[in-house]
Amino acid sequence: MDSKAYNQGLAELRAKRDDIASLRKELAQLEADRDRRIQALAAYPKANADRLAPAAGLSVGQIVALAPALAPDTAPTAPPTAASAAPEVPEQPAEPKPGTVAHLPATPPAVEAQPSAPGPAAPDGARPPAAAGQPKPGAPRELPSIPDGAEGDGWTRPTAGLVSTRPNFTHQPRQMAFLDTETGVLVHRDQQVRLDLGTRTVAEIITAVYATVPASVERIYVTAGDPWHRDADQHPFLRDAVAAWLSGPLPDGWTVETSRTRDRMAGHLVHERRPVGRWQRGNQHCEIRSVGEWFDPAGADPATVRDAFVLLWQHLRHHWHDVVLLGSPSQTGRDLWTRTIPAKTGAKWADGYPVMSEDIRGLLHATAGQGRTELLTPPTVPTQLPRWVELDRTFAYAKHCWASGVGEPQRVTAATFASWSEKEQTNALFAPSHWHIRVTVPNGWNHVGLLPAPITGDKAWAYPAQGGHTFTTWAGGAEVNLALRNPLQPWRIEILDGLLWESSTPLREWSTHLRDAWNALRSISEVHTDPRQRQAAALAARAVRSILLFGIGGFAQRPRIITGQTPLGSEHQVPDGAQITGVTDTHVTWQQNSGFSRDPNAHPEWAAGVWSAARAALLSTRMREDNISVGALHLPPGSIIAFRTDAIYTTTEPNWPYHGQPGEYLLKGRIPEPVPAPTTDDAFYTLQAAGRALHDTEPAPQ
Repeated sequence: MDSKAYNQGLAELRAKRDDIASLRKELAQLEADRDRRIQALAAYPKANADRLAPAAGLSVGQIVALAPALAPDTAPTAPPTAASAAPEVPEQPAEPKPGTVAHLPATPPAVEAQPSAPGPAAPDGARPPAAAGQPKPGAPRELPSIPDGAEGDGWTRPTAGLVSTRPNFTHQPRQMAFLDTETGVLVHRDQQVRLDLGTRTVAEIITAVYATVPASVERIYVTAGDPWHRDADQHPFLRDAVAAWLSGPLPDGWTVETSRTRDRMAGHLVHERRPVGRWQRGNQHCEIRSVGEWFDPAGADPATVRDAFVLLWQHLRHHWHDVVLLGSPSQTGRDLWTRTIPAKTGAKWADGYPVMSEDIRGLLHATAGQGRTELLTPPTVPTQLPRWVELDRTFAYAKHCWASGVGEPQRVTAATFASWSEKEQTNALFAPSHWHIRVTVPNGWNHVGLLPAPITGDKAWAYPAQGGHTFTTWAGGAEVNLALRNPLQPWRIEILDGLLWESSTPLREWSTHLRDAWNALRSISEVHTDPRQRQAAALAARAVRSILLFGIGGFAQRPRIITGQTPLGSEHQVPDGAQITGVTDTHVTWQQNSGFSRDPNAHPEWAAGVWSAARAALLSTRMREDNISVGALHLPPGSIIAFRTDAIYTTTEPNWPYHGQPGEYLLKGRIPEPVPAPTTDDAFYTLQAAGRALHDTEPAPQ
């Protein structure tokens, strides 16, 4: 390039600069005009943010920001995640009422065997920012209650004609292939090839895969690459990018799946990180999903992932001769459970386990969280932490499937509870149960909170720990027992209402078989001489954990969400009450809550019990063989940094015994030197990753 060409290039560059400035000015004018039109349309009495969003090409949150009057009047009551301990404004303690339980015998609670308390997890995904008219995140939230009188008593009657029974059929196995969309490596049975996937669109992947494997392959697991995120930088939310990828052009003859069978679903699942796409061509079916539903592949190649699925099937077959791996661990877990339902004539529950009424299922769905998620920040913890220690409960949920509530629950009003003897009250709290309670934190309390308090916003639950603070909530018997009998100081609990089930063992055989498979696979992962087989066995063990974890979550049976797509310009076809979840150049993606289905295997009372017992055991549980109590309450006050479901993050390294059994605390991460206390989730996960990486490189103890 000479001087003349260089100067000519500069002149052209300046012209482009001026063109861009002109276009930006024009774009700003168009956007301002659009915003004025939105605000004018918002004045219409029946205006709806969900309708305006696709027409404007904006998110619902952006519409609400322009027209705050379209914001909902109350906070969403969607399924909640667990909480951050944002302190609430203390209320004045209420006068005692009938049903108060203040002083029960200080006998150690058997929290590891206690089931009781519900709670589903919140759906992933961005939510619109808080707008005018919405309660401030962290404000107290009122939970539903059982109506008084005959109406409330009617809630306890199970759903007529709906019971869980042992199936009399065997699922049809679906052939699988495993695809790394980064490298193009595809593995099917013993065949391994490298494909040209182009730009990794749905059409390119389907075309390339079925040019290599037979049409009988119905399930493609993506082991790496996340092709649904290929255009993430072109969309305001990750969910929009996933929806756009799923709804992209298809090869000739292919359409979105519409048929449905016992083990085959229809339509797409739009999930930010683990979506499921389903298509068909005549009688040929294709499902693309992430292997991350089962386990983090941790860099494993597709052949190793295939070996992990083979090992998983082999070890489950030791316990279930008719096992078939379904699309997800949740589907597989619940199917395996149904094959443990008593079938012998005359056996108790051989006629099936009753399904709770829709009212009780809705109550359980709304009145508790799942795992405890909480970040404690300064001044609750020091600004500079002396060290960082992560203690994770191994395969924790397997420890809490010993007993569960079955049959029609007994409603226990405050007056009924108050009329019982102390022994009857104690027995009720140790049985599978779910309680509406008023809680008062004792004066002088200086440790973490024990019971979840409902709050507004994404967090949904907080754990108040300020002495004298009073709040109303729902909790399972395991957590109520812990609050009354914790090793530090009893809390004051007033029983307002409750549900009490007969204790039985519907999950025991299922969880025991899964635990045995998990133990066998972990042993292979430690002793096998082939590194690839060791890795495959470790992944298969993680898959067993997912089967139990998500199988329990599946019992919770959240309200059914229907997802659909409507061509842009036909927004009037979007169902009333549907929520817009994504907008592309051609389609609007929406979802609608259609309530609870008649699912014969819906048992939120069982999921509730496991989750409640796990939250209680996170605070205090007994290792009987070692004669030692472990958990957060057995660490010094002020030493707890965070909770994450089954893990405690602390500044203390307690050296609790570890034998590799379910429920025991494994030292999983460690930073031995001072670090700044995290004040955001991003900072927390940065330290978590650093602690795990450092711990993995430390020499093993001699």
